[in-house]
Amino acid sequence: MSVPILSIENLSVAFNTRRGVVNALKNISLSIEKGEIHGIVGESGSGKSVTAYTFMGLLDRAGKVTGGTAAFDGMSLLDADLKTLGDLRGREFSMVFQNPRAALNPIRPVGKQIEDVLLRHAQATRQNAKTRAIDMLKTVRIIDPERRYWAYPFELSGGMCQRVVIAIALACAPRLLIADEPTTGLDVTTQKSIMDLIRDLTRERHMSVALITHDLGLAAKYCRKITVMRHGEVVEAAPVTRLFADPRHPYTRRLISASPGPESRLQDLTHNPPAARAAAQPVADDQALLAVRNLVKEYPRKAATRLWPFRREHASSPPFRAVDDISFDIGHGESVGLVGESGCGKSTTSSIIARLLDPTSGQVIFKGREITSIEARAFPHRPERRKIQMVFQDATDSLNPRYTAGTAIAEPIRQLAGLNGQQEINRRVERLAEMVGLPVHLLDRLPHQLSGGQKARVGIARAIAAQPELLVLDEPTSALDVSVQAVVLQLLDRLKHELGMSYLFVSHDLNVVQLLCDRVIVMNRGRIVETGPTDRVLQNPAEDYTRSLISAMPRFRPASTANKPIDHGADPRRLTAPDFAGRQLNRP
Repeated sequence: MSVPILSIENLSVAFNTRRGVVNALKNISLSIEKGEIHGIVGESGSGKSVTAYTFMGLLDRAGKVTGGTAAFDGMSLLDADLKTLGDLRGREFSMVFQNPRAALNPIRPVGKQIEDVLLRHAQATRQNAKTRAIDMLKTVRIIDPERRYWAYPFELSGGMCQRVVIAIALACAPRLLIADEPTTGLDVTTQKSIMDLIRDLTRERHMSVALITHDLGLAAKYCRKITVMRHGEVVEAAPVTRLFADPRHPYTRRLISASPGPESRLQDLTHNPPAARAAAQPVADDQALLAVRNLVKEYPRKAATRLWPFRREHASSPPFRAVDDISFDIGHGESVGLVGESGCGKSTTSSIIARLLDPTSGQVIFKGREITSIEARAFPHRPERRKIQMVFQDATDSLNPRYTAGTAIAEPIRQLAGLNGQQEINRRVERLAEMVGLPVHLLDRLPHQLSGGQKARVGIARAIAAQPELLVLDEPTSALDVSVQAVVLQLLDRLKHELGMSYLFVSHDLNVVQLLCDRVIVMNRGRIVETGPTDRVLQNPAEDYTRSLISAMPRFRPASTANKPIDHGADPRRLTAPDFAGRQLNRP
């Protein structure tokens, strides 16, 4: 029997904190075979990333290995000195970190950063390092690699930065790649292209991959075996087909049930079924809460300036049109989903509607009044501000780190609702906290003391504090664990019915849009390519672009294939899963 590329036995890790010792890992065991993609799934805080940091020698100073072993191809890693680990990292095993922009040096061209790794491990000379770096950019399928070699991270999209990080990780041809949430926050087509790239490179280079994720759909599609972790323990480990066909641990079953799929309903994800939703009807102009007419947003193209190696390029180009003559309506009490790939104009459109940006031309009409004539900088002082509120994509970045949760929720009450009495404000804040399911004792905590789900609830409570009629939600659940996401979706659905609000729900996750939205608008390159009732658009799309978005969505409930051979040479597995129209798709 061959030796696993990575073998972990009874590994335990503890962290010394101000509140005492926290046992982050408790006697976990797992092994990754050569040439396989192995999924490590679980919610935030389950110990997934700590496992990787431990055997790579990147454990925080406060962390300490209290027991167990970790071996790479038979070699003990826990007994290795820092020099040995430094030589192994990048050459024998490497890591793709969760946030590519944070992992890249913002003031150094990406090509130079690939060269640094090659030179550190003597995989290139000064003379051929640039050529090798450009070859790696070609390997990860970056268009025009010679020009992108000189690009800085801020000049690249999220998907491009992720490809650069993968290029750095693969530069020295490691035998094990640790991918830590490599697609979080990416749109479905970019997510698919990144994961297809990792899978293809795994076959070409005969390497192994540890895919750390909370996305069960991703793990189901690309992994051969899955290890499920919870509270620092391994609760279940099995081949992917058996795990989804016959999950044996209650926690695994709960994760699967909380993951939205093509055929899921909101009541399937939570114990409290939402109120029945009426079928969406066409909205007439005189009935619309919000009407968008011929909206256009253009940005000037500035002359390109290249700081490395101190030369400049100038070029004149027509302005970039981020939003290109779009029109739609949102009715009273209606949820409308706005979907598309990154860069399609979703966030720009939502920012204009929320009056955070001024359009180049066109109109936004709210309750019969044209509001784009009011400049964005003046809009906070107008009475319409309290009627249109926004929940931002990143709950952490949208909260003031110096404000407690209670202060953040109270701010719009003071500024927009006109309440000044502290006791009345405190009572309103506590009612809002109870409404969104946030324990009152957490109102005195700062953002860094709250979990992701708790910060999401603070953001929602702050947005509804001024009693808005239209709530713009920009990817509010994209970075949340599946169980927390399910609770937040149920919360949003309940608040919509209780408070009579309308939603503009911006998302790249069609499964989530199907659960929450009455109608859906599909955008591509600044234009609306398709719109209609959610069920019709997702079950019977009229446009090829919409069909490509649907086909890129990972399926998370594969049918039982326990008695069928799995072709790992052609694909990690072949599964059959229902698509949105109920047809059976044989996944390639």
